Amino acid sequence: MAVTLSAKSRENLKKSATKHIRKEGLVPGVVYGREEASQPISINELELVKTVRDEGKNAIISLNVEGSKSFDVMLHDYQMDPIKNELTHVDFFVVNMSEELEATVPVQVVGEAKGAKEGGVLQQPVFELVVSAKPKDIPETIEIDVSALEIGDVLTVADLPKDANYRVVDDSDSTLATVTAPTVVEDTDTADAEGSAEPERVGEKKEEAAE
Repeated sequence: MAVTLSAKSRENLKKSATKHIRKEGLVPGVVYGREEASQPISINELELVKTVRDEGKNAIISLNVEGSKSFDVMLHDYQMDPIKNELTHVDFFVVNMSEELEATVPVQVVGEAKGAKEGGVLQQPVFELVVSAKPKDIPETIEIDVSALEIGDVLTVADLPKDANYRVVDDSDSTLATVTAPTVVEDTDTADAEGSAEPERVGEKKEEAAE
């Protein structure tokens, strides 16, 4: 079920008006889609942040734009102020609930690898996957169970359980997790001690025997 948020239309696009919007706790943004003309809006920052935090960045939002109409949208892009850590602009993409689209979904590791318990190192080279699905079927996360992985084992996209609601677009050979053998560090002190022994001089024993 889509989460409902309210937004306001923006007609004055000057910088002074944009600054005023931000002072009111609103974020300037835009709504657009294949069959929808781009429409400037503003939306409450706190409500949007809470929605994304609770529902995930791929949540379907029913966006009621004051003076316009309601749109089924997804948060497509956003910009942040790196100093103030505040949203400065958001893009909403109007979706067709009956058509598939591609979205990026976080990968979450669950379980403790058997090989890691034996001293191996669990590595996760991929943290996101691209899936194709209808908007309502896009998963919030994709879980990968690494419990059975032993040292040297590799888990790939092809090993993921097949889900009827979505399809992973990434290459089937892409590595999601692997357990590598622990790195063996040579004891340099022992090696130095062994290497520091004085070599036997040629002919030394023969001279001692002659005496």
